[in-house]
Amino acid sequence: MQDEEITPVPFTDSADVELHSIPPPPANKNAKDSDPFLVEFNHPFDPENPLDWPTALKWRVTDVLSATGFNRIMVSTIMAPALSTIAYELDMNSTESAMSLSIYLLATAFGPLFIGPLSEIYGRQIILHASNVWFLVWNLLCGFAHTKGTLIAARFLAGFRASAIYALAGGVIGDIWRPEQRGRSLGTYLLIPLLGAAVGPIIGGFITAHTTWRWMFWSTSIFQMVMIFVSFFTFQESYGAVLLRRRADRLRQRTGNTQYYTKTERPDGNRSTVGLLWKAMTRPLRLLIFHPFIQVSATLQGLNYGILYITLSTFSNLWIDQYNESIEISGLHYIACTLGELVASQVGGPLMDILYKRQKRENPPPESRLPLMYPGILAACIGALLYGWAANYRLFWFVVDVGVVVLMFGMQLSGMPMMVYIIDTYGEHTSSAMAATQFARSLTAFLFPLFAPSMYQALGFGWTNTVLALVVISIPVPLTLLIWKFGPKLRATAISTY
Repeated sequence: MQDEEITPVPFTDSADVELHSIPPPPANKNAKDSDPFLVEFNHPFDPENPLDWPTALKWRVTDVLSATGFNRIMVSTIMAPALSTIAYELDMNSTESAMSLSIYLLATAFGPLFIGPLSEIYGRQIILHASNVWFLVWNLLCGFAHTKGTLIAARFLAGFRASAIYALAGGVIGDIWRPEQRGRSLGTYLLIPLLGAAVGPIIGGFITAHTTWRWMFWSTSIFQMVMIFVSFFTFQESYGAVLLRRRADRLRQRTGNTQYYTKTERPDGNRSTVGLLWKAMTRPLRLLIFHPFIQVSATLQGLNYGILYITLSTFSNLWIDQYNESIEISGLHYIACTLGELVASQVGGPLMDILYKRQKRENPPPESRLPLMYPGILAACIGALLYGWAANYRLFWFVVDVGVVVLMFGMQLSGMPMMVYIIDTYGEHTSSAMAATQFARSLTAFLFPLFAPSMYQALGFGWTNTVLALVVISIPVPLTLLIWKFGPKLRATAISTY
């Protein structure tokens, strides 16, 4: 007997589909091969399956997430040009002023450890909306802070929820884009947030020069209000496991039959709510402890992120102290940082998809993403040397900026394949895996700038960047080769620790 043909229903933006549009379970041809009570997305097409969403809707969700990330990442660096002004007004010493900037990054190390797993329980949508409101409240308070304690505490709490973007972005891209589309979609997503880290100091420099530093927080809070409004009406739930649980609930209510279940509900059927929460909330740490490729990814991305924030935190002082430029003009050099990352994201994303589609085998393994890392590693090493020695000998400003462009290009190009590798590998638990790697990234972004000024003062720009160049090439190359060779075996043996 042939299966009944199911006519796809028109897509609706509503979170809940009308009950009559839910197709009945397939006929049970063979009890060993099918289960009439297992609720899954229909194949080859299901309007509720995020992978089958219209392309326009996929881009809308991706763009909203990208714009949200822009504001949250911009706030992490917008204070840099105003640190001396804020320190004077709030009676802060140099350590306290540096802490007010970097405490935000420390918070982004711990936030994803909670936010990533919660998004795998309750869905992406509610976590994004809740984090948007939380971030708005504490970022707005930063603008009204009149004591250093209030500013530092508010910055930490704002960063804690701002970090939701790091956990959600990879998860949402994995939810809605198929493997052969993930390079381009990741490149497009990164386009706007990458502007944030470099645009922040530029905007902060002009605000500090022409008005009170408090407008750095008030203006970004206004933008956040706009994003709350936009995301509320445009961002849809994209997590397949949550959508299937909702479908199963509707079937149970409609039929009165409690036997309907999803793949994620059956393994957890005997667990209590506390047990489910404990399993989910500990997942990022378990991945970080037991999965070698998460450890490798965390190390590689942590190095890139640490060097990025070393550059961002010292770049303005280079132009002010050694080139005698004003705060406003020194901030414009951050365009070089953005340019390198933007070019890499727009080149690396489509290139990953092209290389993936050219694989001779069907469904290539995640390791097929890794070869693109090597050109990025080499470019980062060359860029670090060019930037360091050009600054050391105070060459024409354009030479220094070119070095920074090449450095940022290389780090971004080498980092993207590892991000897509995680998305391809972890599927429904991508957010938890991203949270594990973000923990290392944010810690290095917090710690590296603390010793960077002392290194540059002791060794100068030339030798300090030579050390960084050696680190950039000596650690990533063997670690990437390790994953390339043993990745398939490690993935097979580690799956039980999810």
